[in-house]
Amino acid sequence: MSKQEHTPIKSDGNRQRETDASSYPQKPIGYIQLIRQNSNFRWLWCGQLVSLLGDWFNLIASAILIDDLTGSSLAVGVLFTIRMFAPFFVAPIAGICADRYNRKYLLIITDFVRVFIVFGFLLIRDESDVWLLYTLTTLLFAVSGFFSPARSAILPDVTSPRELGTANALGAATWSVMLAIGAAIGGLTTGLFGSQTAFFIDGLTFVLSAVFLFGIKLPSSASEAHGTTARPKPSAFRYMRQHPDIFFIAMHKAAIALLLSSGFQVVQVEIAKNHFVIGVGGAMSLGLMYCMNGVGSGIGPILARHWTGDRDKPLRVSISIGYLIGALGLIVTAPLFGLVEVLIGGFIRSIGGGIAWVFSTQLLLQRAPNEIRGRIFGTEFAFFTLMGGIGTAIVGALLDRFHVGTILWGMTVLPLIPAVLWWLWQVRYNRLKEK
Repeated sequence: MSKQEHTPIKSDGNRQRETDASSYPQKPIGYIQLIRQNSNFRWLWCGQLVSLLGDWFNLIASAILIDDLTGSSLAVGVLFTIRMFAPFFVAPIAGICADRYNRKYLLIITDFVRVFIVFGFLLIRDESDVWLLYTLTTLLFAVSGFFSPARSAILPDVTSPRELGTANALGAATWSVMLAIGAAIGGLTTGLFGSQTAFFIDGLTFVLSAVFLFGIKLPSSASEAHGTTARPKPSAFRYMRQHPDIFFIAMHKAAIALLLSSGFQVVQVEIAKNHFVIGVGGAMSLGLMYCMNGVGSGIGPILARHWTGDRDKPLRVSISIGYLIGALGLIVTAPLFGLVEVLIGGFIRSIGGGIAWVFSTQLLLQRAPNEIRGRIFGTEFAFFTLMGGIGTAIVGALLDRFHVGTILWGMTVLPLIPAVLWWLWQVRYNRLKEK
């Protein structure tokens, strides 16, 4: 590998992070210990906890509401497509903001803006308001496009190298747990009390999230680094061209979205509404499916980390294994034998997707320099949302033409594509390291 591939950009006022994973400790800090000892991460984690709860309330409520208003799988697919495409258009700017401005205040501002947008969903009453639902969803996820890169980029600012891997895994597990809890409660709430109640709760969670984020006290070095614009920073695309390993790592979330997860979300709505219906409009069925998705995506990375730790090579190998596990889950789901089998298949699929997602994030956190970290995560998020939008649009259109089982069987082979491509890159990557 060339010297340039090994040399990270140095950020003024910040300790240089080594790109060689061997510099990371073999025994990372424990999860409970991290929460107890690191108050900055604790505030960030608490904000994530309540915010995600509302996110899943919104997803279940929106999906059930749009299906009730239109009765069209294509309309549901459009909703999911908007949720993915809206952040894509702001992601490059969001990455720049995450590098240029105080990341803490960027997170707080986005939370407060989302409060007002979510309360707008309360105005949706009948089919003539579908345009409003789409518009508010676009605004909500465009603003969320600023939140996600900033939250990813701030993690190394509030943790030490020894804490970073644990913080990343815990954040991903929290996403999964809140998916399980939020989807289950959201499905129950929507099924019993309607979408309006779920939207109201969603708005309140953003308020509480912002309150928690105010407790974060960024190190002065991090604040100074974000505030300075004197020195020009390289673009993420140029940096990725010079460091192809970073590029390939950043493409994993896009691959997961396109080939493993986004289209499957639309399929789950169809299954809940027309195959295994529990609750009004299948809201409880859909909540159960998302609940199992959350449990699987949380358990997978936590268990796998007992083997990988924060070591570079095991993390890379596990990503390929994750795609294969995801394909197995789709194979279990595709026959649609019953709701239990669908839940088990979704659980297995999410284990694989969770492993690939969390470990690709960990590799970026360990290798991306602070000076350009926000832009890299912004670019990663842009590719993720673009591919996710394409995936949901395709599957939504196909569901109006083909049986859901046929589509699921076709999806079973898709995760094999990134698994093979990533394996081929690892062969080349290892050869470059040996030079």
